[in-house]
Order: sequence, then structure tokens, then C-alpha cells
Amino acid sequence: MRLILLGAPGAGKGTQAEVICNTLNIPAISTGNILREAKANKTPLGLEAASYMDSGKLVPDEVVINILKERLKEDDCKNGFILDGFPRTVPQAEALDQMGVEIDRVVDLEVPDEKIMARLSGRRVCEKCGSSYHVLYKPTKVEGVCDRCGGKTVQRKDDAPETIRERLEVYHAQTEPLKDYYKKTGKLVVVEGQEEVADTTALTLKAVEA
Repeated sequence: MRLILLGAPGAGKGTQAEVICNTLNIPAISTGNILREAKANKTPLGLEAASYMDSGKLVPDEVVINILKERLKEDDCKNGFILDGFPRTVPQAEALDQMGVEIDRVVDLEVPDEKIMARLSGRRVCEKCGSSYHVLYKPTKVEGVCDRCGGKTVQRKDDAPETIRERLEVYHAQTEPLKDYYKKTGKLVVVEGQEEVADTTALTLKAVEA
């Protein structure tokens, strides 16, 4: 099974990707990981990507897709794979098609923006030991104080409401149009995110295995 996993930041894609990987015994492939691996292995494409990465520039789609194609030739992808984080735009999806990368199904994990805001903005991390909490789902016994070491719990910059809002705006503008793109091909399956992760997982597996 060759899958693409779509969903806004904070929709829980990572958790669902892990479950699908373990269930179907296929690898999850993220753009960031394959670029870092190619750079570390000093492949010709990796060195080309590194020239952009080291100068703080975005790696061109063509280079990313060529590195992706090389990754998909490896033995662990023979039975399928999950693409998580790519494509991010319709032009990237079109390029993927033109390069001959066949996709069986596209799973779109749908979670309303307000729920994502509550999930992400409520996260807190201990400055001292790194323990994670949530003001609604896993609060500390004393507000702002880590249960484990007594350190101060803080909100990371990535979890600040304004940062989350910006990330969601980028997603809706650039990535959400992929839903229509893949709907036209008949490959799109929508999974409504549930309150309980296990319930979302059951729906995701049902969508994948249908």
C-alpha cells in the first residue's frame, strides 16, 4: 500500500503514521528525514540538497522528488510506504505524478482549527527536565510547576497561539488544495479526528484497509 497522509499541523498525523507503519509493516517517509539522510550519506543528490540547506534556502521540488525516488527504491519500500509531509502543494503533487511515483490512497485527517488550537496551545514543557504536560488533558498538580522535578513549566514558542495560527494559515493556503486534487483521482479518503486517539486510529486503519 502506497499512501500519502494529509492533515493540518497538530492533527495527529505522526501518531497515525506510526500505527499504519506497524500494522502494514511499511516505512513512513518524511521530507526532512530523507534530505538529512541524503546529506549525511553524501550522495550526489544529497550534496546538491546540502548546498541549499546550508545556505538556508528551500531545496527545489525537483531535487526533493529525485531524492524521494531514490529512497522509494530501497528494499523496505517494496510492500509500500507512507509519505508524511510531502507533497505540500499541488505543484509538488503534479511533479510527483510526472516522475511516475504511484500512489494508491490519500488519507486526509480532518480536525477543526479550534480543536487544534486547544491541543497545541495547551501544551507545556518543564524547562528543567523536559517533562510534557497539557493544561486540559494532563495538568500539573500545581499550576506552572513540574510534578516530576519541581521545575517551571512553559509554553514553547511553536505552541504559542499566534504561531499555530500562522501554521494553519499556511496549511489552508498551500496544502489544503491537495484534497481537491486527489479527490478528482478517486484516491482521497477523509478520516474525522475523534476525541480519543484510539477511535481516530480505528477509523484510519479502516480507511487504509478498505
